[in-house]
Amino acid sequence: MTRVNAFLVAVLVICALLLVSTQYQARRLHVDLEAAQDTTRKLEVEWSQLQLEQASLSKHALIDAAARRELDMLPASPARTEYITLAPRGTMTAPASAPGGAP
Repeated sequence: MTRVNAFLVAVLVICALLLVSTQYQARRLHVDLEAAQDTTRKLEVEWSQLQLEQASLSKHALIDAAARRELDMLPASPARTEYITLAPRGTMTAPASAPGGAP
């Protein structure tokens, strides 16, 4: 009987140690999961902010204002437009000025 009792006590101790180890591992994994979920939430907020920023920066008025301010660009007007026509043999002729405008 004592051998059986000793064996059962050893099995009980091993099971208890495995239970403690498994609980520790489950807690550690739960902490890692919460950290990953927190990172996911932060990245989703950052992604939303970046999409909003991209939408606001891609508006035509902002692009137009930046082109005028930084590149000194002006809108095309008929007075500033030059039309180029091709000769029948594929050579270019002198540019024709826009109707009613200066060359």
